[in-house]
Amino acid sequence: MKFTFKSEILLIILVLGAWAAGFYFYSVFPETVPVHWNIAGEVDRYGSRFEGAFILPIVVTAMYLLFLFIPLIDPKKEKYQQFQNVYHIFRYILILIMWVIYLIASFNGLGYNIRVEIWIPLTIGLLFIILGNYMGKIKPNWFMGIRTPWTLSNDEVWNKTHRLGGKLFMLMGLLLMLSPVLPWQSLTLTLIIPVSIIALVPVVYSYLLYRKIKK
Repeated sequence: MKFTFKSEILLIILVLGAWAAGFYFYSVFPETVPVHWNIAGEVDRYGSRFEGAFILPIVVTAMYLLFLFIPLIDPKKEKYQQFQNVYHIFRYILILIMWVIYLIASFNGLGYNIRVEIWIPLTIGLLFIILGNYMGKIKPNWFMGIRTPWTLSNDEVWNKTHRLGGKLFMLMGLLLMLSPVLPWQSLTLTLIIPVSIIALVPVVYSYLLYRKIKK
């Protein structure tokens, strides 16, 4: 796995930019700012201006360092070279999505009426669609993807399970993006049940496929 100036420069700029934005928002935030909203877009928790300004820079920095560290300690580290472009795409999209969520929350903290109940599902839905589109290209490893005893034991099971998982992720993303215009608003129907499906179905599928192949 190679990390080069070309692969890292934009991510480093995003991390440093998050800290610069954090110091700016800290200087202009009121003493308390909204930090969490319910499905209807209503604020259900406030936090200090320090929390509002600096939680995301801390999280983004931790994510960046973690993504650098993972390929060094994974027992299957040699596999990362086979999907390093996808690995970099995952790093970029996750940090960019965190940036978008940060800006939405921060401008709301400054009094701007940004529709959280619309923009957050659209942002997270886009994340699921992009991740799902590339999920089938992830190679067996111990940190990323659908890691079950059966996917980690057989490359064919890994590949087929991830192709299925990718489709489920994309469907989940589409549902999230459509949720603001659905005639009903239900956390259970738009999030809890779909997440349960994409968590359980690949696990069961990988087990059944593994048994079939072994027979």
